[in-house]
Amino acid sequence: MTDHTTGDAADGSAHGAADGPDEAAERADRQEAAWRGAARVLTRGARETTLGELLAALPHAPYDLDEPADVYGDGVVAELERRVAGLLGTEDAAFFPTGTMAQQIALRCWAGRTGSPVVALHPLSHPERWEGGALSAVSGLRTVHPTTEPRQPTGEEVGALPEPFGTLMVELPLRDAGFVLPTWEELEELVDAARERDAVVHFDGARLWESTAHFGRSLAEVAALADSVYVSFYKSLGGLSGAALAGTRSFVEETRVWRHRYGGQVFRQFPQALAALAGLERELPRLPAYAERAKEVAEALREGFAGAGLPWFRIHPQTPHTHQFQVWLPYGADRLTEAGVRLAQETGTVLFRRWSDQTPPGLAMTELEITEPGLAWTREDVGTAVKGFLERL
Repeated sequence: MTDHTTGDAADGSAHGAADGPDEAAERADRQEAAWRGAARVLTRGARETTLGELLAALPHAPYDLDEPADVYGDGVVAELERRVAGLLGTEDAAFFPTGTMAQQIALRCWAGRTGSPVVALHPLSHPERWEGGALSAVSGLRTVHPTTEPRQPTGEEVGALPEPFGTLMVELPLRDAGFVLPTWEELEELVDAARERDAVVHFDGARLWESTAHFGRSLAEVAALADSVYVSFYKSLGGLSGAALAGTRSFVEETRVWRHRYGGQVFRQFPQALAALAGLERELPRLPAYAERAKEVAEALREGFAGAGLPWFRIHPQTPHTHQFQVWLPYGADRLTEAGVRLAQETGTVLFRRWSDQTPPGLAMTELEITEPGLAWTREDVGTAVKGFLERL
């Protein structure tokens, strides 16, 4: 981690906490209009794409549009499942309308097969933070944490858990800790530690697609370490929505039964399937280049902040593991967000979007993602944007 600490955090709270619903909505509309109208961005935000643009991309999917439309998961949906299973080197894969549903069902099925309702995972993982307590409320499962540190757990920590567990879930990368990944050797140690505890291993691979460059391994080699893998089609591939669970044929067939019970057996899903196939064709091969550019952008940000004499900042990880990483600055979130909006309005350049206040007070964090638009940025472009951003604080 870069940690320049030569002064106290500056107070930068402006507005937002006292805003009513109308004021907050008006402010959000103003922000999104500024970002949508900018010509230079590192990536396009989800709310900056029009319906027309999304629909226009579907005919370019590598699938014959004269084929019959899907009905309850056949046709183009089944083709997507075959493609994912081939990429991950698994016997089968099943499409799910949401990743939350896919994860809940995967962990529920493993609990039934292992006879243990206990899942070992990180407290910053998606099921613990963003699924409304569904593991316990819906499936009656219980969680234990190998570590509370904002990093991936170690094999030693997994082996030292004081009670039995049936499943180890590993989020690759761990988004809320900064999109962090273990090394390949550390990942192997994690898996070995779970096996020694007679547990199965499930990978939350919502962002697995972009992790291969860090590991220096193929998708199939990474997936082979786990008993099941979940992948997302919209987080890095630019799809509309949807996810897949991959694993052995018998396991995936069981998850299809539960998918129906959870209300996930949708009549038609061809828009999601076509968008996912287009993402696999277009975005998947580009992700290593995005990850490399993220390292260059992180270094240029570091140089820009240091050169401006900023009293404190943090780029985390110091060298990004994927094409996404965190930026921390010693100001309030509203003040930083407003500076970014003004930069977009006045120069047509988006460097940062929304920031969130962190602990201790006076610190804020934002996440940066580098995709195709960011490949055109030079280090000088980043430096110029940093200078303009800081001038507007």
